[in-house]
Amino acid sequence: MRKQALAAAIAALSLSGIAAAHEPGDIVLRVGVTYADPDVSSSRIEWNGVSQPGTSLRNDGGSNTQLGLGMTYMIVPHFGLEATITTPFSHKFKSRWAGVDYSNGEVSRLSPTISAQYFFLNPKSNFQPYVGLGVNYSMFYNEKLSSEAKNDFGANNLKIKNSFGLAGQIGMDYTIGNRLVLNASVWKMGISAKATWRENWGAGEERMKADIDIDPWVYFLGIGYKF
Repeated sequence: MRKQALAAAIAALSLSGIAAAHEPGDIVLRVGVTYADPDVSSSRIEWNGVSQPGTSLRNDGGSNTQLGLGMTYMIVPHFGLEATITTPFSHKFKSRWAGVDYSNGEVSRLSPTISAQYFFLNPKSNFQPYVGLGVNYSMFYNEKLSSEAKNDFGANNLKIKNSFGLAGQIGMDYTIGNRLVLNASVWKMGISAKATWRENWGAGEERMKADIDIDPWVYFLGIGYKF
């Protein structure tokens, strides 16, 4: 009888040490470093409604690192819903006219994102690779024109409209112990918006417009805690 009780106690202790990594109802909260590398391009620039050949908006640096936060809620085995946000990124861009580039401006961006995630392995596995697909809402603010654009072209009143876009990701969680999680992920975000501004070349203000794509690659490395 004692042997049976001892065996049962050992089995119970053994099972209590096995933690399911990502079970339904679990919440995984992550924090870490986020690096965004934008790939800026645009349509031709319109001048008073007329598309101008050989013109575009292009990337002018602006790759930067910010704090990232994410939370995944496991809905059913293998499937979770994630919400992410970062501190604001800043993107710079330049204009091209007839093969000549000049500094145009910069803008700050927040892109909270909601994604559905699929985890490939058994929920009891500590290693959890996953893919995700979601939607971001990009909010643009603090638009600034460069000194070159203002002084040489009389540029003013830069506005970039908020927009929705798709976001795809691949990543992995690795659970250490019962609660601590290491995470790495890579995102490709589709971010498009309409940019408008005005320029004054001495004969009155000209209305300028372009459809701009930022489309950054985003890299995240962080730690998490499972509730």
